[in-house]
Amino acid sequence: MENEVKTAREAWKPGTLLYPVPAVLVSCGAAPEEWNVLTIAWTGTVCSDPPMCSISVRPERYSYEIIRRTGEFVINLTTVRLARATDWCGVRSGREHDKFREAGLTPLQAAYVSAPLIAESPLHIECRVKQVLPLGSHDLFLAEVVGIEVDPAYIDPATGRFDLERAGLLAYAHGAYYELGRRLGQFGWSVRKRPAVQRRKRMGKRER
Repeated sequence: MENEVKTAREAWKPGTLLYPVPAVLVSCGAAPEEWNVLTIAWTGTVCSDPPMCSISVRPERYSYEIIRRTGEFVINLTTVRLARATDWCGVRSGREHDKFREAGLTPLQAAYVSAPLIAESPLHIECRVKQVLPLGSHDLFLAEVVGIEVDPAYIDPATGRFDLERAGLLAYAHGAYYELGRRLGQFGWSVRKRPAVQRRKRMGKRER
């Protein structure tokens, strides 16, 4: 039957197929001569109080020792305009390249950490490492968020709301980059009660 739901699945070996994930640019370094940028897809929020984030980095990456030694880094959200720089910073090493200069990125001084912000990013999450967990191919840097800085271009002057959805944020899924699409609903919309007028209209349509 055409409408029959297919339930069969192929069994694969364990792997990292949790997609989509954010594609972010992580900046690090205590001084301009060592500032560097690396692309990270394995990052996430792990606690809200206190606010904490994590990034997973291979020990052989150039930025690994910088982050481990300084204990600081900045997560910079990426956009469609930053797509090329995001990919480039992920396949080139800071050992051979000045990534800020060659990728056309602009460093800005952060408020709470020595690592720089990336001016072209709409939002910066300043982090201070609390713990490093060796996991295997990657080490997880568990960090406390010590500051947030945003581009005022995305703040609605009438409401003061930060319209991050206007930035054209990037996501990464199965080896490819994507722009986030249309909004389907806000948190809690599935259980929010409809206004009485809307309920009456819906009931009227059903009666017809």
